[in-house]
Amino acid sequence: MGITKVCGIETEYGIQVVGSRDANPTTASSLLINGYVSELAGRVGWDFEDESPGRDARGYVRDGAMAPEVEKHLVNTVLTNGARYYVDHAHPEYSTPECSTARQLVAHDKAGEVVLERSMAAARRLVAPGEEIVVYKNNSDGKGNSYGCHENYLVDRAVPFPRVAHQLCAHLVTRQVYTGAGKVGCEEEGRRGTGFEISQRADFFEEEIGLETTLKRPIVNTRDEPHADAQKYRRLHVITGDANLAEVATFLKVGVTALLLLVVEDDAFGSREVVLANPVRAIHAISHDPMLRETVELEDGTSATALEVQWELYDLARKYAEERGLHHLGPDGAGDEILARWESVLVALESDPASLRHQLDWVAKRELIAAYCDRHGCELDDHRVAALDLQYHDLRPDRSLFRRLQMERLVTAEEVETAVSDAPPTTRAYFRGECLKRFASAIVAANWDSIVFDLGEDPLRRVPMMDPVRGSAAHVDTLFDGCGSPAELLRRLGG
Repeated sequence: MGITKVCGIETEYGIQVVGSRDANPTTASSLLINGYVSELAGRVGWDFEDESPGRDARGYVRDGAMAPEVEKHLVNTVLTNGARYYVDHAHPEYSTPECSTARQLVAHDKAGEVVLERSMAAARRLVAPGEEIVVYKNNSDGKGNSYGCHENYLVDRAVPFPRVAHQLCAHLVTRQVYTGAGKVGCEEEGRRGTGFEISQRADFFEEEIGLETTLKRPIVNTRDEPHADAQKYRRLHVITGDANLAEVATFLKVGVTALLLLVVEDDAFGSREVVLANPVRAIHAISHDPMLRETVELEDGTSATALEVQWELYDLARKYAEERGLHHLGPDGAGDEILARWESVLVALESDPASLRHQLDWVAKRELIAAYCDRHGCELDDHRVAALDLQYHDLRPDRSLFRRLQMERLVTAEEVETAVSDAPPTTRAYFRGECLKRFASAIVAANWDSIVFDLGEDPLRRVPMMDPVRGSAAHVDTLFDGCGSPAELLRRLGG
């Protein structure tokens, strides 16, 4: 049977130093993060002990399987909400804590935006007069460089990885019709242009399957770094998603993918597998057609539009839900909400995509740009349109175009504010967060699956957290009740 779909999002943010001609993005990213964490009560660094990005789900380990040495010397910290905040590839990156529902993850993804917004404000006192560090939640600099927004899903280790890759690929290619962030200008190698695209990331994918994340990017990533008990779990690392500002897009991106992973785990596709003949060509073609009419070839010789593929997957998921239920997606109704929203968005995309301008990023941006071009009599290659495109993603409250569009909210401002400081109560992130709140001065380092304590005596004490669904409030609140010291906590854990 499928297992609880613990999930998370890692977002690399675009960064720019306004007022400087020779700014170093790595230095700027460090200043940004240091500005934020220096104002926190306690600061705990990241533990690289279990980092192994070179392990491949196909059964081998690439040379250089450990985390790059340079990354260990850059700012890298853990927050009280269980998130990781650090410098990665010259970008500030925010990795949400582990979440157990799509709606919960929406709140924590938005909390990341708040953290970056506050980081920009804090960094103003660290830069030279006349300079400002500006952050964008997007995926492309418009010059052929892309930075990622990666998702992670807990998957049963017993499920053969080839099945996961084979059955999920068509979804990862076609889901961009509701997950795309939209952009002006094609960046596919050898095909430059100024048309409007659905996805910011699609142009940068060159392989169907592989281990890389920055070069020769694959649609299905094979990194086998579970950050959990490797005998029981794998972590599916998905790199095809755009960085979304629209909450409905994030909800669907995570919720639908988690739902389909249940179908894969239970081997419920049967004879209804949808297999693309050329996934790389398809992901480009779909992105280049905001009219949603482009057909892509299937392995059986037929063809279908992205919407037709999504409808087929929806029908399969609905049948699965009727027969087996969706309790692994959260409390009663959580899975039904995903199905209902998925269906309503597909219906609207078929009949009137513009009606989704308050729900989906790419539609909102397309409508915004079209209105601007009509009003000013300009074309998509106008430099003002490029500036408008970028400003949509600007996280400065007074500059963000996204904030002016009255996009639909799925979580409240209060829920987001809580997520800035508090970890989800339903995963091991809760234990990590509570330890950091209570005993930060006694914690040497932490990562996803362990915390290292220093009680002032040798040796250091490592507390493993190998099960992502253990360490929740329900599991550990009694441990913390009346616990006044880290030594007492460790004694209770030992008992």
